[in-house]
Amino acid sequence: MFEHRRQPLLLRGPFALRLMRYGLTAFGIVALSLAIGVWGYMRFGGLPLTDAFLNASMILGGMGPVDVLKDDSAKWFASFYALFSGIALLTTMAVLLAPVVHRMLHALHLDDDTKDD
Repeated sequence: MFEHRRQPLLLRGPFALRLMRYGLTAFGIVALSLAIGVWGYMRFGGLPLTDAFLNASMILGGMGPVDVLKDDSAKWFASFYALFSGIALLTTMAVLLAPVVHRMLHALHLDDDTKDD
């Protein structure tokens, strides 16, 4: 997936493509998570599309719900969706940062390899 530490540092062009690919993957995670939230708020909370999107976006962004949920099934969904959203946020950040962190660590290892020669 990434280059081995004995391989040269990836050029800027291919690295930019890697960043775009990982960015699209992160966008897909966010879009899927948002779709699950919208569906759940519409299904269990009885909210219209706009309100369901607002609530799902706010929870996924870490801000908290907007509408008061009156039904127990909606509250259960909102609870599990909030837990899921925390994990989705961490996963998204890991996907976005993985190429950058790898590049930094790879550059540090390249320095070590040249000193050993």
